[in-house]
Amino acid sequence: TNYGLRFGSRGDLTSELGTTNGSVYINIGETYDRAPFEELDGYHKYQIKEMEVFQVSDEVRVPTRQKSRSPDASEEGEERNASPVEISDAIDSKWTAMKDLDAEIISLENSFTDEEKFITLFVGGSTSDVVTLNVSGTVMATKRQTLLVISESMLAQQFDDTKWTEQGCKNMRVSEWTSEEVAKWVKKISNIQEDVSNLFQENDINGAELLALNEFGLEKIGVKRAGTICLLLKEIKQLEKASQDVVTFIEQSPYCFGKLVDFLRLKHLSSLGLTVDPALPSVCEHKKDMFEKMIRYYFPGDGSKLILG
Repeated sequence: TNYGLRFGSRGDLTSELGTTNGSVYINIGETYDRAPFEELDGYHKYQIKEMEVFQVSDEVRVPTRQKSRSPDASEEGEERNASPVEISDAIDSKWTAMKDLDAEIISLENSFTDEEKFITLFVGGSTSDVVTLNVSGTVMATKRQTLLVISESMLAQQFDDTKWTEQGCKNMRVSEWTSEEVAKWVKKISNIQEDVSNLFQENDINGAELLALNEFGLEKIGVKRAGTICLLLKEIKQLEKASQDVVTFIEQSPYCFGKLVDFLRLKHLSSLGLTVDPALPSVCEHKKDMFEKMIRYYFPGDGSKLILG
């Protein structure tokens, strides 16, 4: 039997360490005062399962944290003053880390700026620039800028500023009318008294609200005569239909024209620096002849080589 730690001159607390286990004997009252609870009052024996030993000291020592130690450094945990060279190296290291972090922040800011530019160019622009196309019964929509990418083509000429204005599409975007434009439209309706248009302007009725008006709405803004209400409802219905019917008819294969629009859209994005120059359109074998004829129609001469290669 090996005797371990012993506290008190007459063995108030004694540890006994065996080969397989150990015990602690407590007999408080010889050297130390008895405790008010049973475990430390009188004689007790306990089996040792786990033991931790601590040294109690009045001296407080704070070890210095160091990543590395010089060969002549004193024992671990002993305090020492850093040399001027070490302080300078530490400052240089911190300064380098701050510069690297600053460069990383600038890089992130630049990437955010580029991303904002991409989003603005990709989704920006007025909705009035959107073209609705009826391609042999298939409705398609794209931006007019896409169709104007190859400026010398017949397709671009069909949608240039002059031709596009003559189609009347800009004037027929009723949902974007202001209250003044709505009032002017009401004034032009036959058999409607002139003061009725003032009611629309006084209530600040815009184009979108005009298309949503029903009998109850007309009464709420001050239209009283039943005949006037019926005339207005009829004209509003016809106006809504006319605004929906404003599309450009394209008598081409929807498949072939769709391939063309997809290519021109990527070509437009490439011109803005948002993507690489697109590959030539890939067309299924039984549509190739039809596709080539359409391209040569819209892009006569050498212009067709930009798409057909």
